[in-house]
Amino acid sequence: MVSALDRLKDLTSKISSYELTRKENLKRLERLFVELGIHEKVDPFEAIFDFKAINLTGVSLTPEALGEIQEGRYVQMIAITYDAQAVVKNRNRSLGYFGRSEKIDPERKAAVVTFILSWRFEKSFRTLEHYNALLGAHLHVK
Repeated sequence: MVSALDRLKDLTSKISSYELTRKENLKRLERLFVELGIHEKVDPFEAIFDFKAINLTGVSLTPEALGEIQEGRYVQMIAITYDAQAVVKNRNRSLGYFGRSEKIDPERKAAVVTFILSWRFEKSFRTLEHYNALLGAHLHVK
């Protein structure tokens, strides 16, 4: 039987591992932000987390086909913004166009996929922190 102390040690280890991974991920994300030319369209770096989502055309992001090209398509990174006050609430914004999927350099494709996965990873943490703060504020009200 696993003791409470063992479970606490395991949990602490996992949290520490996630924080280390997150720190390394953020460094990689900033490097790819410049390498892929996204810094020319979004400034400052932190502004990329204002997007609701970042999607990709021409290359699969599904777990079962991650990184596989979709023939006959163009590779484009698209950010989605949301404005509750606007008539059209969702807007798409191109962050990068990389040509036909069949012709994309494999290293470039890997960098694009890595950027999007890294962004989603960090965005998940930021969303978690946001809702944790809201929940904390709400619990103090009750």
